[in-house]
Amino acid sequence: MVERVITIRGARAGDAEAIAAVHDASWRDAYRGIIPGRELERMVARRGPRWWRTAILRGTRLCVLDFDDTIGGYASYGRNRVPSLPFGGEIFEIYLAPEFQGLGFGKRLFKAARRDLAEHGYMSVLVWALADNDRALAFYERLGGRIVRKAEERFGDEVRGRVAFGFS
Repeated sequence: MVERVITIRGARAGDAEAIAAVHDASWRDAYRGIIPGRELERMVARRGPRWWRTAILRGTRLCVLDFDDTIGGYASYGRNRVPSLPFGGEIFEIYLAPEFQGLGFGKRLFKAARRDLAEHGYMSVLVWALADNDRALAFYERLGGRIVRKAEERFGDEVRGRVAFGFS
């Protein structure tokens, strides 16, 4: 019998390289064909291990999916950055390496982030997704999110729609 240990825990400075690898793979998988190629590569390149290590040491709220000492995903979250929307917390990012997708780990990361936010007084949560990212839209809809705002985001010379989901 093979046993696997799966935990969701706070990120440590030593996780920075693995988080960067998840970020790279998941962003290319999620956004290829949505975000223009040059802009996508610039965005990925800005978030290397050094960036993640600094974020962790700075105290950024960041949890990781630890699968037998392999980081398979992460979530970052904190206070809502859009004060005009009536939500206390915001989940900034949830990403899984492609080989960890479709197995329920995203839902576990989402619940862990919401639980931590609630423990810090943020009972309602906001999450943004690009409007062309069908997988993300379906994911947040399955979790019970309702669309509360639509906006646009610029990527180089191109503009893409984005959608905010609210969770009460």
